[in-house]
Amino acid sequence: MRSFSKATRTLALATALAILGGCSEYIDRRETIALSGGNAVATNVVTHMVDPWPRESANRNIAFNGAKIEGAFERYRTNRVITPRGIGTSSTYDSAPAAAPPSGPTGPTTTAPAAAVK
Repeated sequence: MRSFSKATRTLALATALAILGGCSEYIDRRETIALSGGNAVATNVVTHMVDPWPRESANRNIAFNGAKIEGAFERYRTNRVITPRGIGTSSTYDSAPAAAPPSGPTGPTTTAPAAAVK
């Protein structure tokens, strides 16, 4: 015969968990209102920082290829955008049929060439 039945074992386990659960309040007790309390030094460091961005982010002189950008603008304006190709190793990227561009331009048409790039 067993010394403990299943119901007694379950009751003993529930009682032990309730007692140990009461200890967690003692461990979690803090003297702060929020869990982020005690971060005053870190908050002051960030608050008094003059410029949090890296020095390189202020550089507005970005090098680019003017002819390539002008061609991209023209293709976008006339709705002749180059469809991107997949870079995966699967053959499903190549099997997709390319969509035909619309018959006419969608934006305003001009005959003047684009401004020269310095």
